[in-house]
Amino acid sequence: MSDAQKKQNFLHGTALLAMATAIVKVIGALYKIPLNAIIGEQGFGYFNTAYDIYNVLLMISTAGLPVAMSRMISQASSLKHYNQVRRIYHTARGIFLGLGIAGTLLMTVFCRQLAQFQNQPDAWAAIGCLGPCVLLICIMSTFRGFFQGQSNMIPTSISQVIEAVVKLIVGMIAALFLLRTTGSVPLAAGGAILGVTASCLVSSIYLGLCFRKSYVLLPVTTEEPRSYWDTAKGLMMIAVPITVGSAILQFFTMMETKIYMGQLLNLGYTQGAADTMRGIYGMCLTIFNMPCAFITPITISIIPAITAQLTLCNDVEARNTEESAVRITGLISMPCAFGLALLARPITALLGRYSGANLDLATRLMFVLAVAIAFNAVVMVTTAIMQAHGHAGRPVTNMLIGGVLNLIAVYILTGNPHINILGTPIGILVCYVSIGILNLYSLHALLDNPPAVLKNLLRPFLAAAIMGVAVYGVYRGLTLLGLGSRLMLCALPVIVGVCVYAFAAVKLKAITRSDCLLLPKGAKIAKFLKL
Repeated sequence: MSDAQKKQNFLHGTALLAMATAIVKVIGALYKIPLNAIIGEQGFGYFNTAYDIYNVLLMISTAGLPVAMSRMISQASSLKHYNQVRRIYHTARGIFLGLGIAGTLLMTVFCRQLAQFQNQPDAWAAIGCLGPCVLLICIMSTFRGFFQGQSNMIPTSISQVIEAVVKLIVGMIAALFLLRTTGSVPLAAGGAILGVTASCLVSSIYLGLCFRKSYVLLPVTTEEPRSYWDTAKGLMMIAVPITVGSAILQFFTMMETKIYMGQLLNLGYTQGAADTMRGIYGMCLTIFNMPCAFITPITISIIPAITAQLTLCNDVEARNTEESAVRITGLISMPCAFGLALLARPITALLGRYSGANLDLATRLMFVLAVAIAFNAVVMVTTAIMQAHGHAGRPVTNMLIGGVLNLIAVYILTGNPHINILGTPIGILVCYVSIGILNLYSLHALLDNPPAVLKNLLRPFLAAAIMGVAVYGVYRGLTLLGLGSRLMLCALPVIVGVCVYAFAAVKLKAITRSDCLLLPKGAKIAKFLKL
C-alpha cells in the first residue's frame, strides 16, 4: 500500500467515523434530552454519577490496549507479518477479558458503596445496572483494535450506530416503565442505564460476526511470531502509560464530583438542590462532549496511519498526515467553541428545557465549557501524535499535572458561595489549557520534525471568529425583535454561522486543496470550493 493510500485511508477512516459519530450524537440527543425530562435533573444526576465511576473502570480496561493493538497491528501489517497480527489479537483478548471481568464485578458487587463514596447514595441502582458494560466494552474493544490496526473503520462505525439505536429504544422504554410502575427516580435512572448495557451486548455480537469473516481472510505467512509473553510485554509497554494517563483524568473527574458535591453541601445547599445542580452541569457536559466526540475519529485514524508511515521510514508523509489532522481538528473544534459560547443561553434553553434560575446557571456553565472545547481538541490530537511516535509516557505526566491543577481550582472556587458550581467548568478549562501547553512543548522536545500545530490552527480560529461575530449579531437582532421561539433562536444564527464559516474558511485557506483531494470526491469538492 502506497503512502498516499495510507493517508487516504486516514482521511476516509476519519470521514466514516465522523459520519457515525454524527448519527450517534443525534440519536444520543434523542436519548438524553427526553431522558432528562422523564427522570428530571435529580435522576439525571444519578445517571451521570454512574457514568463517572464506569468511565474510570472503562479507561483502566480499554484506554490503552486498543491503541496498543492498533499500533502493533499496523506495524505488523505494513511488514506483511500476518502471523504476528494473529498473535497480537489473541494476546490482547486474554488481557481484555481479565480486566473486563474484574471491572464488572467491582461495579455490580460494590454499587452501594460506590454511590455512597460519590455523595449520591441513591445512584446505586444506576451504578449496578451499568456494571456488565465494562466486560462487554472490553470485548468490543478487542474487535475494534483489530479492525483499526488495519485502517478498517467500517465495523467500528456501524457498531457505534447500532449501539446508539439500541440504547435509545431499550433505555427509554425501561426508564418510563420503571418510573410509572415504581415511581422511584433512582430505579428509573437504573432503567435508563439498562439501555446502555443492552446496546453493548448487541454491538458486541455484531462486531464478533464481522471479526469472524475478516480473521479467516488474513493471508497465510511463514514468519515466526513473537512469543505470547513478548507480545504481551509489547502491548503493555504502549498500553500502560496511555491507560494510566486516561485513568488519571477519569479518577480526577470522579474526585472532582466528590469535591464539588461536598463543597455545595458545605455551603448549605440541600442534597436535593446539590443533585439538581449536578444534573444541570451533567447536561452541559453532554453538550460539551458532542463536538469533542468528532475529534476522536481523527485520533483513532491517525495512530495506525502515522505508525505505518514511520515503520516504512516515510517521515515527510507522517508529518503531512499530522498537520492535516491538526487542520481538520481546528476546522471542527473552533466553530463549535465560538458557537456554543455565544449561543450558550438559547442552546441550553432548547436542549435542557431550562428556564429561570436553572437557565441562568446552565448558561454560565456552558459558556466556560465551550471555551474549553478548543483546548481539549488540541490536547486530543497532540496526544495521539505523541502516541503514534511511541512517546506514550509524556502525555501521562502532562495529564497528571493538569488533573492536579483541576482539583485545586475546583476545591477553591466551588467553596466560594459567589462561584459555587461554576468553579467546576473553570477547573476543567484550567486543566485543558495547562495540558495543551505542555503537549505543545513536548512535541518540540521529543520529535525531530514536529508538526506546526499553532500555524495550522490559526486560520480555522480566524474563520471561526468571523463566524462568531455574525452568529452573535443575528442572535441579538432576533432577541431585540422579541422572537420567543427557542428553536428559531438557535437555528437561524446557526444557519447563518455555517454559511459565514464556510465562506471565511475557504477565503482564508483554512482547508487546502491537498486535503480535499484526499477525501472522497475530493476533486469535485476542491473545484466547488475553488481551491
